[in-house]
Formats: sequence, C-alpha cells, structure tokens
Amino acid sequence: MTSQRTRDRLVARLARQGIRHRRVLEVLATEPRHLFLDEALAHRAYEDTSLPIGHGQTLSQPWMVARMTELVVQEVPGRVLEIGTGSGYQTLVLSRLVKELWSVERINALHRRAGHRLGQLGIDNVHLRLADGGHGWPEAAPFDVILLTACAGELPEPLLAQLAEQGVLIAPLADRTGCQWLTRVRRHGERFERQRLESVRFVPLLEGVIR
Repeated sequence: MTSQRTRDRLVARLARQGIRHRRVLEVLATEPRHLFLDEALAHRAYEDTSLPIGHGQTLSQPWMVARMTELVVQEVPGRVLEIGTGSGYQTLVLSRLVKELWSVERINALHRRAGHRLGQLGIDNVHLRLADGGHGWPEAAPFDVILLTACAGELPEPLLAQLAEQGVLIAPLADRTGCQWLTRVRRHGERFERQRLESVRFVPLLEGVIR
C-alpha cells in the first residue's frame, strides 16, 4: 500500500480533481507520506484522506496539501513561513519547492518527531522552532509567503506584520457562522486584500506551547 503504483494512482486522482502544478504533483508522487504516520496507519498513507497524528492533530489529506502547496509556489517565493509543522509532511513537500522555509510548531512531541523525520530525509533548507505560531518568527521576517495549517478566527497581527510587501498569507479562516474558508491575504503597504477561495476543514489555531 506504499508502493510507487499506489502513489501514482493518488497523484492521478489529484490531477483529475484540479491540481495542475506539475512540480507539486511530482513531489507528491515521490515523497514518502507513509513515513510521517504511525506504523499502524502507514498502509493508509496514499488514500486521499486526513489521518490522526496524535495530540488532537491530523495529517491533512493529500488534496489539501497539494492545493495549499500550489498556492504557495504560485507566488514564486524565496522565504516561506509555515505555522503548524505537525507531522512534518507538508514541511517536506514545501522544502522541495521553495528556497528556504521556517516552520513553527507548538507541541513539543510533534516538533521533535518532525525534526527527526526531516533529518533522516536529509532536508537542509528548513528551520524548525518550538513556539506559539501566532507570534511567527520575527527575526527571520519578512516572508514572501506565510502558510497557516490550522484555522484562525482572526489573523494574528504579528503574522501580518511579518509579510513582505506584496507578500501573501494563505490560511483557513472561520467566518461568523463557524464555516471555514481557505483564504489568500495579500499585503499592499498597510492594507491587506483578502480573497476567499474554497470551503475547508482544519483543526483550530491554538495559543501557547505544550512541552
């Protein structure tokens, strides 16, 4: 269930569902999603579904990873900040497509596990930090793209401040009814232009650090 044939079937399905970026599809076809899951769930790695990774968190479904990655690389970014390392799989995919990546995780067990997995794969353009994601990574700012992998009700002001001019923040945002929408926010000086893209479902963006 982790064979290349299984991966190729998943990628073909993603292409039929609208993922068009060739390099994104190539990366999803080659990178080992199964290594970012517990052994008991590894056989389900190439199903197009989200899967639990512990601590109330999930590994996003491959379509959502592909879609969010497409939105990032469309900006031709050099410097990217990811909020919510999680398992490290989205981090891995991004690392293959951007120049340099900073990634913040608030749960120490996930942070350590992701670092170990990425190290085993020889990833050398990713910087990891255990911290409250709402604070971003100010000393590494500004960023061309900031990607949130958890849903916010309101965007943290520090993240908006860390966007470069014409930079883009991509995030699932909740509206007043609780519905979540994948949203692109572009910076124009002190003005931030929002574009709602599609309905999504993510775990909430939480404050604090769990050591």
